[in-house]
Amino acid sequence: MPATAAPFWKSKPLDEMDDAEWESLCDGCGRCCLYKLEDEDSGELFFTAVGCRLLDTDSCRCSDYPHRRQQVPDCLVLRPLTAELLRLLPPSCAYRRLSEGRDLAWWHPLVSGRADTVREAGISVHGRVLSEEHVHPDELANHVVDWFDSADD
Repeated sequence: MPATAAPFWKSKPLDEMDDAEWESLCDGCGRCCLYKLEDEDSGELFFTAVGCRLLDTDSCRCSDYPHRRQQVPDCLVLRPLTAELLRLLPPSCAYRRLSEGRDLAWWHPLVSGRADTVREAGISVHGRVLSEEHVHPDELANHVVDWFDSADD
């Protein structure tokens, strides 16, 4: 019986993936679209439960992905992936996991074969976030969350 080829994410470095492979790594959790706060003294990063106005909180996807940079100039663009960008991604993120030498988690759609496992594992922001349209910028610190490491593996 012929050997099965390794999945592309195990056989290719991130910087050699084509656009389709790169985009398929996004699990649709919506976590990268959340506001982050940084402690000026320690540099520690805190994620909030407040999402970008373009984040569709039901699908956990950008509502205008092709034009997001025109509407939100500081939107994260992950290619090329830099150390500073990696720091802004949650530990569960496929791009971060692979760059750190870890494999995709069991709940990732490329592993499980189902998009629903992201929600089932508690990774998705579905039902847990507010749009920035409903939160005053001065109130972001009131929305810091600590559920980013849950169900990571």
